[in-house]
Amino acid sequence: MNKKIMKYLKGIPVEYTPSSKKFWDDEHISKFMLEAHINPDIESASRNHRFIEKSVEWITSLIPDMKGKKILDLGCGPGIYAEKFYEKGFEVTGIDFSKRSIEYAVNSAAEKNMKIKYKYMNYLEIDYENEFDMAVLIYCDFGVLSPEERKILLDKICKALKFGGILILDVFTEVFFREFEEKVEITYADRGFWSEIPYSCIQRNKIYKDTLTSLEQYIIITENDCECYNIWNHIFDKESVSIELKVGGFSEIRFFNNVAGEKGKEESPEFCIYAKKI
Repeated sequence: MNKKIMKYLKGIPVEYTPSSKKFWDDEHISKFMLEAHINPDIESASRNHRFIEKSVEWITSLIPDMKGKKILDLGCGPGIYAEKFYEKGFEVTGIDFSKRSIEYAVNSAAEKNMKIKYKYMNYLEIDYENEFDMAVLIYCDFGVLSPEERKILLDKICKALKFGGILILDVFTEVFFREFEEKVEITYADRGFWSEIPYSCIQRNKIYKDTLTSLEQYIIITENDCECYNIWNHIFDKESVSIELKVGGFSEIRFFNNVAGEKGKEESPEFCIYAKKI
């Protein structure tokens, strides 16, 4: 185990080095993630539910007649947005890579007699063609992906949308960098988010200024094991995200302060993008 710890601590990882384990499918961690998603008042996995209501109102207003229209909810989590889209009249397909979240979403939809299609899969592997009127990728998931993965995803979304179909996504801005604290911090817990048994956490936050990328690294050490979780984020401006979208087959690109469609001059750590399939 000492070799594993030394491996993770030796130097700073290359951008987008993957985690040693998929934390969103860890039996213990995924419980905490789900609880955070469905808590209406916190913003650690999903935005607070009051904002989600505003977000859904704006997103659905972009397609005036929603009945029979199809929406693809990428990174749908436990189905909070998906259920609200369904209530507005959309035919909804939700994709997520967390088995626990998808199981929750499926059970919730069944209890409410909602005919929502959920798939437990990596959204980089979707294979739809000219099927959806809209696709959403919310909570700045786009910047978690490497440049190569972003290109793959945009190509697949474009293929999945009908001609004139709308994509809504949000990304972090330079303001996020200014609020991001570079640090090294060591903590201990008898039990907590990362493990149900005693563990120590070495957190390293790093900004890669040359590539406008940030890393939150969590090295979790228990008595008999060690895992390394790398959480990446990329910083965009309007020009850089427009270039990626145009290469991916999108046009009519518009910008908003957030995914509730708000506009304003104040600086924000994120912004929202509306784009159409050419």
